[in-house]
Amino acid sequence: MLIEFMMIFLTLVNLIILSTSRLSTCIKVIACQGIILGILPIAGGQFSIELVIFSIIAIGVKGILFPSMLLRTLSQLNIHRERKPYVGYGMSLLIGLVAIVFSWWISSDLSLPVAPASSTVVPVSLFTLFVGLFLIISRKMALTQVIGYLIFENGIYMFGVVLPQKQPLLVELAVLLDAFVAVFVMGITIFHISRAFDHIETDQLSTLRS
Repeated sequence: MLIEFMMIFLTLVNLIILSTSRLSTCIKVIACQGIILGILPIAGGQFSIELVIFSIIAIGVKGILFPSMLLRTLSQLNIHRERKPYVGYGMSLLIGLVAIVFSWWISSDLSLPVAPASSTVVPVSLFTLFVGLFLIISRKMALTQVIGYLIFENGIYMFGVVLPQKQPLLVELAVLLDAFVAVFVMGITIFHISRAFDHIETDQLSTLRS
């Protein structure tokens, strides 16, 4: 029951991110998503020292560290909204609803060794992967694309949690480290791009000439 409630919450979180232009809201929603994902490994009632430590690390990195880094970058940029994305927010929300149906449909054809209590995690993780990828290709601002990258990584993380025998916790920790390095580098890059060109819209960078 707890896992199903968490999956509903994560689905709503993804829809909120698709429908809002406020970058601070997206980052705060990402923090909530990270905390929920951090709790997910122990939500099924299986407790061990390794799982508890892993959950604490995941909550600290996904729910606190990443959002704090993004909020700090946002405060330095003096930008509050995503302006004129490639795909509008109404259309993005509609595409998201279609993606939910598609994720459930394709997950029903997958033969994965998951417990019945974790069966809802697979379609939600597929939906999360789609939302992250969609944000990367449909938004112009580099910061929003970093958020999309984090959401995409969260979808991979969910697969790793629901398939622990296929994805050891050590590998998940390595993924978290890779994500941390990527976000750290992206944050520095975004700051320098904004300082040099007074914007962080990636579509305008293609017009630069050496």
